[in-house]
Amino acid sequence: MMKQNNLVLAVNGTLMRGLELENNLKQAKALFIKESKTEKAYRLFSINDQYPAMIKVASGGNTVDVELYEISEKGLKEVLSKEPPGLTIKEITLIDGTSVQGVVGLESITKGQKEITTYGGWRNYLASK
Repeated sequence: MMKQNNLVLAVNGTLMRGLELENNLKQAKALFIKESKTEKAYRLFSINDQYPAMIKVASGGNTVDVELYEISEKGLKEVLSKEPPGLTIKEITLIDGTSVQGVVGLESITKGQKEITTYGGWRNYLASK
């Protein structure tokens, strides 16, 4: 059962378990819930091969692998303050129709960057390299 005032955060990149920024979630006392996927409405870009940026699109989108965490509002602010520039938190929709808060990219940072949507997620993209 979730604590009152906590929310569910979906992450799709370097905050995931075992990756570079996972410790930011641990420091914010976020609790891993489960792996999931977004609805088929997102595109994923590799930003200079350092981190992904997921954006919602009106058409031509696909599912993206995400991890869901329970986190406090204070913890969410801490995590966001340490994210790379051009990432923000917005409501996203999961494959089961549930809406949660998710890390998304601003469209402006995806210009000229490599689209990696076909990999289905950041981990799959990294594994392909």
